[in-house]
Order: sequence, then structure tokens, then C-alpha cells
Amino acid sequence: RQMKTRPGEVLIDCLDSIEDTKGNNGDRGRLLVTNLRIIWHSLALPRVNLSIGYNCILNITTRTANSKLRGQTEALYILTKCNSTRFEFIFTNLIPGSPRLFTSVIAVHRAYETSKMYRDFKLRSALIQNKELRLLPQEHVYDKINGVWNLSSDQGNLGTFFITNVRIVWHANMNDSFNVSIPYLQIRSIKIRDSKFGLALVIESSQQSGGYVLGFKIDPVEKLQASVKEINSLHKVYSASPIFGVDYEMEEKSGGYVLGFKIDPVEKLQASVKEINSLHKVYSASPIFGVDYEMEEKPQPLEALTVEQIQDDVEIDSDDHPDAFVAYFADGNKQQDREPVFSEELGLAIEKLKDGFTLQGLWEVMS
Repeated sequence: RQMKTRPGEVLIDCLDSIEDTKGNNGDRGRLLVTNLRIIWHSLALPRVNLSIGYNCILNITTRTANSKLRGQTEALYILTKCNSTRFEFIFTNLIPGSPRLFTSVIAVHRAYETSKMYRDFKLRSALIQNKELRLLPQEHVYDKINGVWNLSSDQGNLGTFFITNVRIVWHANMNDSFNVSIPYLQIRSIKIRDSKFGLALVIESSQQSGGYVLGFKIDPVEKLQASVKEINSLHKVYSASPIFGVDYEMEEKSGGYVLGFKIDPVEKLQASVKEINSLHKVYSASPIFGVDYEMEEKPQPLEALTVEQIQDDVEIDSDDHPDAFVAYFADGNKQQDREPVFSEELGLAIEKLKDGFTLQGLWEVMS
């Protein structure tokens, strides 16, 4: 279920013949690059998989790795951090000379990093220019409300409210840099509550963004109620089809050439364009790829070869078993050597294992 794309998630690139060199060395797999994460799964055993969100990535580099399938080769190193633990992933492209693994992942991650305004709660940012909101690509202003009080202080601050299809923005009229940007992605609740200033719009942000509770005073009450209704409606629309702001298009394989041709007279030019467009439409509906090959025996139709996917009868154990993550621990996760202890299983002294780990579990990861 976690491998399925969520609303707003778009598949950008799909690379076959990618090896998870650190965790599943020697296992050929597929790498999916979306606008939110990287997904790898084994081709032989799809339930062996992993998902790396771009927000967890600390660094992406290319270095030499030792692959069982390709030997010494250039690989993609991804250093991540989840909670307080660092993990390192190494991916190797098993197709010699193909740079797509590096270009796709690095470029999409860069697009994610440069579009955080769509997704992150921001305070005191460069949001306003000449008293107008600096719009993001794909962003549209649905309402602008003057005379909105921010109730973050005892006196309150008078400012302006912008309601867009991506976020809510408020800024002080006396100081544009005193502002807040609240993406719908980070909004937990939108309500009308009573305060010492009277009825107010209260927006609670997600715990991930800091769990802020912001109050805004909008007069008259009818305008307050209409604004809350509008924000809730836009928030509902956004939740059904989020705009994450990660725009990246794969380069056309043909090189994207632009060619110009001069045809006289104009009547002949117009007739030629009409004819070409007509033929292009016919070709698009039924392309001719020119690959002609006859089998000695007539192959079965695709419908006869299609096998219905059977759901694995697997029981999911909800208990946390950290053994699966051991292979991906980055070296920087270990602060110092632990005290040696005698292992009766091995008959020698070993470094004391972390809580929750067993020798049997470590051997299973290695195998």
C-alpha cells in the first residue's frame, strides 16, 4: 500500500536494470522516480522494496562502488536521515554508459529542494512585492482581504490576507517582512473560535510544521464566515489533488530540434500544413514503427499471456524489527565502539550488540 502513489504524486522516470548495491547487491531491480520520492523494488521479488522521500535526503553524490553484477563501477550514493538515524543507499545502473540514473534523480531532487514554498510553513519570508503577493508557478489568488488582524500579540497587527489555490498568506501593512505563508498541505484544522478580540479565524498547522495555532480577526462576521467557508472549500480541493510544485520534464530523446521551411506560394504552404497535420493525426492513432519480424509459430495474443496478479498471502508483523535497516546504516551513525562481550554462539569476544538486534538477525541480513 505504501508503494502506491498518493494524490498529486507523478511518475517522472522509470529505470530498469538498477541494482540496490548496498542492501541487495547482485539483485536486478527497477527504480521509479516521482516528484516526491524514489522507489526501488526487486524484479525477481517485488515485495523486496524501499522508498526514499526527498525530504529525508541530506546529500546525493556519485562514487565508485563494487557491484556483483558490474564489478567496479560508478554508482549513485544517497545519504539520508530519518529521525536521528542516518542511512546510506547505493544504486548502480547495470546498463553501461547510461547517465539517466544520475541525471534524473539529481535533477528531480533539485526541483524538490527549490519548491519548498509550496509545502513548507514559512515565517518572515520574501513573499510580498509592491504590496502584492509574489505568486508561485501554478498559483492563483482567489481572494484578497484587507483589514485582517493577526492576533499573535496582545495588541494585534493589522494586515492583508491572500487566499490562493496553494496556501494562505498574511502580511502586516506596516511591515511586509512580518508575514506568514501557510500551505494547505500543512493545515490541520480551520475553525471559528471566540477570543478576547471576539470571533476569530483559527488555523492550526500540522505537527510536522511546528504545530502552530494562528488567529486572525476578520470583520464583519459575515465576511469571516464566508472566508472560512472559502478556505475550507479550497483546502478540500487541494487535498483531493495537491500541487507540490515539483515540475520536471524529461528531455525529448530526439533532441527537441526546431526546423523551419519556406514554401511558396502561401496557398501551397497552408495546404501542406493541413496535409501534414492530418497525416500526423492518423499516425498518432496507429503508429508504424517499422519493426517487422515473423515467428515460425504464431505467438499467442497478449490477452492469453496476461496472468492475473495474485496477492501474496503475507501476514504483516506490526512490531518494529530494525534488522531490515541494518544494511543501510551510514558509518556516521556510530558514535563510538561498544564494550566487548563474550558470545557463546561464536565462542569469542564481540562488540556488544545494540538493543533489539541479534546475531541471527544480522546473519539473515548478510545472506
